[in-house]
Amino acid sequence: MPVLKPADLTAFAAELFCAAGVSRPDSDVVAASLVESNLRGHDSHGVMRIPFYIGKVKDGSLNSSAQLTIEKESASSLVCDGGWGLGQVLAQDLMKRLITKCQTSAIACGTLRRTCHIGRLGEYAEMATEHGLTAMVIANNHGAAPRVSPVGGKRPRLGTNPICIGVPGGSKGPFIFDIGTSATAEGKVRVKKIAGQPVPFGWILDPDGKPTTDPNQLYGNPPGTILPLGGDQAYKGFGLAFMIEMMAGGLSGGQCSTPNPPPPLGNCVVFWVINPEFFGGTQHLQKEIGQLETYVREVPRIDGVDAIMLPGDPERQTRQSRTASGIPLDEGNWQALVDLAHQLNVAVPAV
Repeated sequence: MPVLKPADLTAFAAELFCAAGVSRPDSDVVAASLVESNLRGHDSHGVMRIPFYIGKVKDGSLNSSAQLTIEKESASSLVCDGGWGLGQVLAQDLMKRLITKCQTSAIACGTLRRTCHIGRLGEYAEMATEHGLTAMVIANNHGAAPRVSPVGGKRPRLGTNPICIGVPGGSKGPFIFDIGTSATAEGKVRVKKIAGQPVPFGWILDPDGKPTTDPNQLYGNPPGTILPLGGDQAYKGFGLAFMIEMMAGGLSGGQCSTPNPPPPLGNCVVFWVINPEFFGGTQHLQKEIGQLETYVREVPRIDGVDAIMLPGDPERQTRQSRTASGIPLDEGNWQALVDLAHQLNVAVPAV
Protein backbone atom coordinates (compact mmCIF):
# COMPACT_ATOMS: atom_id res chain seq x y z
CA MET A 1 0.00 0.00 0.00
CA PRO A 2 1.52 3.37 -0.99
CA VAL A 3 2.16 5.75 1.92
CA LEU A 4 2.97 9.40 1.20
CA LYS A 5 4.17 12.27 3.33
CA PRO A 6 1.43 14.92 3.60
CA ALA A 7 3.65 17.61 2.05
CA ASP A 8 4.54 15.37 -0.91
CA LEU A 9 0.94 14.43 -1.54
CA THR A 10 -0.17 18.07 -1.32
CA ALA A 11 2.50 19.19 -3.79
CA PHE A 12 1.61 16.33 -6.16
CA ALA A 13 -2.10 17.17 -6.00
CA ALA A 14 -1.43 20.85 -6.66
CA GLU A 15 0.73 20.03 -9.69
CA LEU A 16 -2.04 17.86 -11.14
CA PHE A 17 -4.51 20.73 -10.90
CA CYS A 18 -2.02 23.21 -12.36
CA ALA A 19 -1.33 20.87 -15.28
CA ALA A 20 -5.08 20.71 -15.92
CA GLY A 21 -5.24 24.51 -16.27
CA VAL A 22 -6.24 25.56 -12.75
CA SER A 23 -4.46 28.66 -11.43
CA ARG A 24 -1.65 28.12 -8.93
CA PRO A 25 -3.45 29.82 -6.00
CA ASP A 26 -6.64 27.81 -6.56
CA SER A 27 -4.68 24.58 -7.13
CA ASP A 28 -3.01 25.09 -3.78
CA VAL A 29 -6.35 25.70 -2.02
CA VAL A 30 -8.02 22.58 -3.41
CA ALA A 31 -4.96 20.37 -2.95
CA ALA A 32 -4.56 21.44 0.69
CA SER A 33 -8.27 20.85 1.34
CA LEU A 34 -8.25 17.34 -0.13
CA VAL A 35 -5.09 16.25 1.66
CA GLU A 36 -6.42 17.64 4.94
CA SER A 37 -9.42 15.33 4.49
CA ASN A 38 -7.05 12.39 4.07
CA LEU A 39 -5.09 13.49 7.13
CA ARG A 40 -8.26 13.45 9.21
CA GLY A 41 -9.29 10.01 7.95
CA HIS A 42 -11.98 11.17 5.53
CA ASP A 43 -10.43 9.47 2.49
CA SER A 44 -13.79 9.65 0.70
CA HIS A 45 -13.29 13.43 0.49
CA GLY A 46 -9.56 13.33 -0.15
CA VAL A 47 -7.30 12.97 -3.16
CA MET A 48 -9.45 10.20 -4.63
CA ARG A 49 -11.64 13.07 -5.85
CA ILE A 50 -8.91 14.52 -8.08
CA PRO A 51 -9.64 12.45 -11.23
CA PHE A 52 -13.33 13.43 -10.99
CA TYR A 53 -12.55 17.13 -10.51
CA ILE A 54 -10.03 17.24 -13.34
CA GLY A 55 -12.33 15.25 -15.60
CA LYS A 56 -14.95 17.95 -15.10
CA VAL A 57 -12.38 20.66 -15.85
CA LYS A 58 -11.47 18.88 -19.08
CA ASP A 59 -15.06 18.47 -20.29
CA GLY A 60 -15.87 22.09 -19.45
CA SER A 61 -18.58 21.46 -16.87
CA LEU A 62 -16.32 22.79 -14.08
CA ASN A 63 -15.27 26.40 -14.65
CA SER A 64 -12.00 26.58 -12.72
CA SER A 65 -11.81 30.37 -13.10
CA ALA A 66 -15.30 31.07 -11.70
CA GLN A 67 -15.46 33.34 -8.65
CA LEU A 68 -18.15 33.89 -6.03
CA THR A 69 -21.00 36.03 -7.33
CA ILE A 70 -23.03 37.81 -4.64
CA GLU A 71 -26.66 38.10 -5.74
CA LYS A 72 -28.16 39.46 -2.51
CA GLU A 73 -26.52 40.87 0.60
CA SER A 74 -27.56 42.32 3.94
CA ALA A 75 -25.65 43.09 7.11
CA SER A 76 -26.01 39.47 8.18
CA SER A 77 -26.70 37.45 5.03
CA LEU A 78 -25.33 36.51 1.61
CA VAL A 79 -26.94 34.74 -1.33
CA CYS A 80 -24.28 33.52 -3.74
CA ASP A 81 -23.86 31.75 -7.06
CA GLY A 82 -20.70 29.79 -7.79
CA GLY A 83 -20.93 29.54 -11.58
CA TRP A 84 -19.90 25.86 -11.23
CA GLY A 85 -16.45 26.83 -9.98
CA LEU A 86 -14.12 24.96 -7.64
CA GLY A 87 -16.11 24.16 -4.53
CA GLN A 88 -13.38 24.61 -1.94
CA VAL A 89 -12.38 27.98 -3.37
CA LEU A 90 -15.96 29.25 -3.41
CA ALA A 91 -17.00 27.85 -0.02
CA GLN A 92 -13.91 29.18 1.73
CA ASP A 93 -14.60 32.62 0.25
CA LEU A 94 -18.18 32.53 1.50
CA MET A 95 -17.21 31.38 4.99
CA LYS A 96 -14.56 34.11 5.31
CA ARG A 97 -17.18 36.73 4.42
CA LEU A 98 -19.64 35.31 6.96
CA ILE A 99 -17.00 35.27 9.69
CA THR A 100 -16.39 38.97 9.02
CA LYS A 101 -20.12 39.74 9.18
CA CYS A 102 -20.48 37.79 12.40
CA GLN A 103 -18.07 40.07 14.21
CA THR A 104 -20.87 42.66 14.33
CA SER A 105 -23.95 40.42 13.94
CA ALA A 106 -25.31 37.76 16.26
CA ILE A 107 -25.90 35.42 13.32
CA ALA A 108 -24.64 35.45 9.74
CA CYS A 109 -26.17 33.14 7.15
CA GLY A 110 -25.04 32.47 3.61
CA THR A 111 -26.19 30.28 0.76
CA LEU A 112 -24.31 29.00 -2.26
CA ARG A 113 -25.62 27.26 -5.33
CA ARG A 114 -23.98 26.00 -8.51
CA THR A 115 -20.76 25.16 -6.75
CA CYS A 116 -18.79 22.06 -7.63
CA HIS A 117 -18.15 19.59 -4.81
CA ILE A 118 -17.08 21.55 -1.70
CA GLY A 119 -15.44 18.58 0.04
CA ARG A 120 -15.45 17.98 3.79
CA LEU A 121 -17.98 20.19 5.59
CA GLY A 122 -15.91 20.12 8.77
CA GLU A 123 -13.33 22.32 7.07
CA TYR A 124 -15.73 25.27 7.06
CA ALA A 125 -16.93 24.75 10.63
CA GLU A 126 -13.27 24.69 11.68
CA MET A 127 -12.75 28.07 10.01
CA ALA A 128 -15.51 29.52 12.19
CA THR A 129 -14.36 27.92 15.44
CA GLU A 130 -10.86 29.36 14.90
CA HIS A 131 -12.52 32.75 15.45
CA GLY A 132 -14.46 31.67 18.53
CA LEU A 133 -17.68 31.26 16.54
CA THR A 134 -20.07 28.33 16.28
CA ALA A 135 -21.29 27.11 12.89
CA MET A 136 -23.66 24.77 11.11
CA VAL A 137 -23.32 23.67 7.50
CA ILE A 138 -25.70 21.59 5.37
CA ALA A 139 -25.51 20.54 1.73
CA ASN A 140 -27.32 18.55 -0.91
CA ASN A 141 -26.19 17.36 -4.35
CA HIS A 142 -27.94 20.12 -6.32
CA GLY A 143 -30.65 17.67 -7.38
CA ALA A 144 -28.16 15.17 -8.82
CA ALA A 145 -26.76 11.75 -7.85
CA PRO A 146 -29.51 10.34 -5.62
CA ARG A 147 -28.11 7.44 -3.59
CA VAL A 148 -30.48 6.94 -0.63
CA SER A 149 -34.02 5.58 -0.74
CA PRO A 150 -36.73 6.17 1.85
CA VAL A 151 -37.29 3.29 4.24
CA GLY A 152 -39.16 0.61 2.28
CA GLY A 153 -38.12 1.98 -1.11
CA LYS A 154 -35.94 0.26 -3.72
CA ARG A 155 -34.80 3.29 -5.71
CA PRO A 156 -32.70 6.25 -4.55
CA ARG A 157 -34.40 9.59 -4.05
CA LEU A 158 -31.92 11.72 -2.05
CA GLY A 159 -28.20 12.27 -1.76
CA THR A 160 -26.24 11.47 1.39
CA ASN A 161 -26.96 15.06 2.52
CA PRO A 162 -24.33 15.87 5.15
CA ILE A 163 -24.62 18.14 8.15
CA CYS A 164 -21.83 19.62 10.26
CA ILE A 165 -21.95 21.51 13.56
CA GLY A 166 -18.85 23.12 15.05
CA VAL A 167 -18.41 24.57 18.55
CA PRO A 168 -15.13 26.04 19.85
CA GLY A 169 -13.56 25.51 23.23
CA GLY A 170 -12.89 21.84 23.91
CA SER A 171 -9.82 20.86 25.89
CA LYS A 172 -8.41 19.04 22.84
CA GLY A 173 -9.73 21.45 20.22
CA PRO A 174 -13.12 22.40 18.77
CA PHE A 175 -15.98 19.94 18.70
CA ILE A 176 -16.69 19.20 15.02
CA PHE A 177 -19.63 16.89 14.34
CA ASP A 178 -19.50 16.14 10.60
CA ILE A 179 -21.70 13.32 9.29
CA GLY A 180 -23.67 12.20 6.29
CA THR A 181 -27.29 11.31 6.92
CA SER A 182 -26.74 7.86 5.40
CA ALA A 183 -25.02 4.74 6.72
CA THR A 184 -21.88 5.81 4.85
CA ALA A 185 -20.69 8.54 2.51
CA GLU A 186 -21.05 7.71 -1.19
CA GLY A 187 -17.36 8.50 -1.58
CA LYS A 188 -16.47 5.65 0.79
CA VAL A 189 -18.38 3.24 -1.42
CA ARG A 190 -16.56 4.66 -4.44
CA VAL A 191 -13.20 4.23 -2.71
CA LYS A 192 -14.00 0.54 -2.23
CA LYS A 193 -15.21 0.20 -5.81
CA ILE A 194 -12.02 1.67 -7.25
CA ALA A 195 -9.94 -0.44 -4.87
CA GLY A 196 -11.80 -3.59 -5.89
CA GLN A 197 -12.79 -4.28 -2.29
CA PRO A 198 -16.16 -5.20 -0.71
CA VAL A 199 -17.98 -2.73 1.48
CA PRO A 200 -18.98 -3.64 5.05
CA PHE A 201 -22.32 -5.32 5.54
CA GLY A 202 -24.98 -2.74 6.44
CA TRP A 203 -23.84 0.01 4.06
CA ILE A 204 -25.78 -0.64 0.87
CA LEU A 205 -28.69 -2.53 -0.68
CA ASP A 206 -28.84 -4.06 -4.16
CA PRO A 207 -31.50 -2.99 -6.71
CA ASP A 208 -33.97 -5.44 -5.15
CA GLY A 209 -33.55 -3.90 -1.72
CA LYS A 210 -31.44 -6.75 -0.34
CA PRO A 211 -28.23 -6.24 1.66
CA THR A 212 -25.00 -6.59 -0.34
CA THR A 213 -21.28 -6.03 0.13
CA ASP A 214 -20.62 -5.47 -3.59
CA PRO A 215 -19.98 -1.72 -4.16
CA ASN A 216 -20.71 -2.11 -7.89
CA GLN A 217 -24.36 -2.70 -7.04
CA LEU A 218 -24.74 0.97 -6.11
CA TYR A 219 -23.76 2.11 -9.61
CA GLY A 220 -25.70 -0.39 -11.71
CA ASN A 221 -28.74 0.10 -13.91
CA PRO A 222 -31.05 -0.02 -12.04
CA PRO A 223 -28.94 1.26 -9.13
CA GLY A 224 -28.75 0.02 -5.60
CA THR A 225 -29.03 2.36 -2.63
CA ILE A 226 -27.13 3.44 0.47
CA LEU A 227 -29.02 2.81 3.66
CA PRO A 228 -30.17 5.84 5.66
CA LEU A 229 -28.49 6.53 8.98
CA GLY A 230 -30.15 4.97 12.00
CA GLY A 231 -30.17 1.18 11.67
CA ASP A 232 -33.56 -0.09 12.86
CA GLN A 233 -34.60 3.57 13.23
CA ALA A 234 -33.50 4.52 9.70
CA TYR A 235 -36.57 6.67 9.16
CA LYS A 236 -34.84 9.19 11.44
CA GLY A 237 -31.79 9.41 9.18
CA PHE A 238 -33.91 9.69 6.08
CA GLY A 239 -36.09 12.32 7.74
CA LEU A 240 -33.02 14.43 8.51
CA ALA A 241 -31.79 14.02 4.93
CA PHE A 242 -35.22 15.07 3.63
CA MET A 243 -35.21 18.26 5.70
CA ILE A 244 -31.66 19.09 4.57
CA GLU A 245 -32.69 18.50 0.95
CA MET A 246 -35.49 21.04 1.20
CA MET A 247 -33.44 23.66 3.00
CA ALA A 248 -30.25 23.35 0.92
CA GLY A 249 -31.97 23.26 -2.44
CA GLY A 250 -34.80 25.64 -1.59
CA LEU A 251 -33.05 28.34 0.43
CA SER A 252 -30.07 28.54 -1.92
CA GLY A 253 -32.17 29.01 -5.04
CA GLY A 254 -30.71 25.78 -6.38
CA GLN A 255 -32.36 22.40 -6.90
CA CYS A 256 -33.82 19.64 -4.80
CA SER A 257 -33.83 16.02 -5.91
CA THR A 258 -35.98 15.51 -8.97
CA PRO A 259 -36.84 12.87 -11.61
CA ASN A 260 -34.31 12.61 -14.43
CA PRO A 261 -31.55 14.22 -12.33
CA PRO A 262 -28.66 16.10 -13.93
CA PRO A 263 -25.15 14.59 -13.94
CA PRO A 264 -23.39 14.87 -10.56
CA LEU A 265 -21.25 17.97 -10.27
CA GLY A 266 -21.62 19.81 -6.98
CA ASN A 267 -23.65 21.15 -4.11
CA CYS A 268 -26.23 23.57 -2.81
CA VAL A 269 -25.01 24.79 0.58
CA VAL A 270 -26.29 26.75 3.57
CA PHE A 271 -23.87 28.15 6.19
CA TRP A 272 -24.91 29.55 9.57
CA VAL A 273 -22.33 31.26 11.77
CA ILE A 274 -23.20 32.32 15.34
CA ASN A 275 -21.30 34.70 17.60
CA PRO A 276 -21.83 33.49 21.20
CA GLU A 277 -20.95 36.92 22.60
CA PHE A 278 -24.38 38.20 21.44
CA PHE A 279 -26.20 35.43 23.33
CA GLY A 280 -25.14 33.89 26.63
CA GLY A 281 -21.66 35.30 26.15
CA THR A 282 -18.41 33.71 25.09
CA GLN A 283 -17.20 33.29 28.66
CA HIS A 284 -20.40 31.54 29.69
CA LEU A 285 -20.25 29.23 26.66
CA GLN A 286 -16.68 28.24 27.44
CA LYS A 287 -17.50 27.59 31.10
CA GLU A 288 -20.44 25.36 30.21
CA ILE A 289 -18.45 23.53 27.52
CA GLY A 290 -15.65 22.83 29.99
CA GLN A 291 -18.02 21.48 32.61
CA LEU A 292 -19.96 19.39 30.09
CA GLU A 293 -16.86 17.91 28.49
CA THR A 294 -15.44 16.87 31.86
CA TYR A 295 -18.76 15.38 32.96
CA VAL A 296 -19.11 13.32 29.77
CA ARG A 297 -15.49 12.19 29.46
CA GLU A 298 -15.39 11.04 33.09
CA VAL A 299 -18.39 8.72 32.77
CA PRO A 300 -17.76 5.21 34.16
CA ARG A 301 -16.55 3.16 31.20
CA ILE A 302 -17.42 -0.33 30.03
CA ASP A 303 -14.60 -2.85 30.44
CA GLY A 304 -12.14 -2.60 27.55
CA VAL A 305 -13.01 1.01 26.68
CA ASP A 306 -9.93 3.19 27.13
CA ALA A 307 -11.48 6.63 26.53
CA ILE A 308 -14.72 8.37 25.63
CA MET A 309 -14.66 9.78 22.10
CA LEU A 310 -16.38 13.10 21.44
CA PRO A 311 -16.96 14.90 18.10
CA GLY A 312 -13.62 15.83 16.56
CA ASP A 313 -11.57 13.32 18.59
CA PRO A 314 -11.28 10.61 15.88
CA GLU A 315 -10.15 13.16 13.29
CA ARG A 316 -7.54 14.64 15.63
CA GLN A 317 -6.14 11.22 16.46
CA THR A 318 -5.96 10.19 12.81
CA ARG A 319 -4.38 13.49 11.84
CA GLN A 320 -1.68 13.10 14.47
CA SER A 321 -0.93 9.55 13.33
CA ARG A 322 -0.90 10.31 9.60
CA THR A 323 1.14 13.47 10.02
CA ALA A 324 3.82 11.36 11.68
CA SER A 325 3.65 8.18 9.61
CA GLY A 326 2.20 9.32 6.27
CA ILE A 327 -1.09 9.02 4.39
CA PRO A 328 -1.93 5.50 3.14
CA LEU A 329 -3.69 5.11 -0.21
CA ASP A 330 -5.02 1.84 -1.57
CA GLU A 331 -3.51 0.54 -4.81
CA GLY A 332 -6.58 1.25 -6.95
CA ASN A 333 -6.95 4.90 -6.00
CA TRP A 334 -3.21 5.51 -6.13
CA GLN A 335 -3.03 3.99 -9.63
CA ALA A 336 -5.83 6.30 -10.77
CA LEU A 337 -3.69 9.27 -9.68
CA VAL A 338 -0.58 7.83 -11.33
CA ASP A 339 -2.45 7.31 -14.60
CA LEU A 340 -3.74 10.88 -14.45
CA ALA A 341 -0.22 12.17 -13.79
CA HIS A 342 1.07 10.37 -16.86
CA GLN A 343 -1.69 11.93 -18.97
CA LEU A 344 -0.79 15.39 -17.67
CA ASN A 345 3.00 14.91 -17.74
CA VAL A 346 3.31 15.43 -14.00
CA ALA A 347 6.08 13.75 -12.05
CA VAL A 348 4.92 11.06 -9.63
CA PRO A 349 6.42 11.23 -6.12
CA ALA A 350 8.25 8.23 -4.75
CA VAL A 351 6.31 6.01 -2.34
